[in-house]
Amino acid sequence: MGEKKGKPQGRGSGAGAKDADRPVGRRVLLIGGAAAAVSAAGLAREKLSHVWWRLPGVEKSRVAGAVDFRGARWVAASAANWRRADRPDDYSIDRVVIHVTQGSFASAVKVFQDPGHGAAAHYIVRKDGHVTQMIRELDVAFHAGNREYNERSVGIEHEGFVDRASSFTDAMYAASARLTAGICGRYDIPVDRDHIIGHVEVPGTDHTDPGRLWDWDRYLRLVRQARTASA
Repeated sequence: MGEKKGKPQGRGSGAGAKDADRPVGRRVLLIGGAAAAVSAAGLAREKLSHVWWRLPGVEKSRVAGAVDFRGARWVAASAANWRRADRPDDYSIDRVVIHVTQGSFASAVKVFQDPGHGAAAHYIVRKDGHVTQMIRELDVAFHAGNREYNERSVGIEHEGFVDRASSFTDAMYAASARLTAGICGRYDIPVDRDHIIGHVEVPGTDHTDPGRLWDWDRYLRLVRQARTASA
């Protein structure tokens, strides 16, 4: 969410209205009226597999309350704080964005359930290592303040404050690393600082999290260990 706005009280990490649906251009065939005309130079066959679910009456099945990370607890964010999608079929996922809540776990859950907040992350990791999922990974969470990064990333919030080293506990690092390792494994994301980034590194952001006290070397080492163990 970020330091600048005091996260739970402000708009936090979300893109809000800036993330409203835009024309999808070549992603979608215009269907109706007569017929859809596709030129020889049109969409490649593999592109078509990315848009089938957008056709009227066609949508992939979902299970209510299902989580993408084993052991996570499901608590739904407000539908106003995310956008339904079918990632990675419609948008490739190639980033994990690390956030810090600038507040308590409970306050973060509360604002992510507030339709007026305009922002929410996919996950929140508590100090004791408990993981709550609030948005499915296949959907676009308004967490990064940048539409492109929202569409291509999974956002993970961490309970605490950027200026308090005590916020970042061993249990939090370990649980978050396992979570990120699983995400990287699912979407073939390299475990490095180009693909696992802080909110502060998102272009156009006005946030500072996770801050200078977040131990990136330790975190990436733990993520790599978790990836190796799962493999």
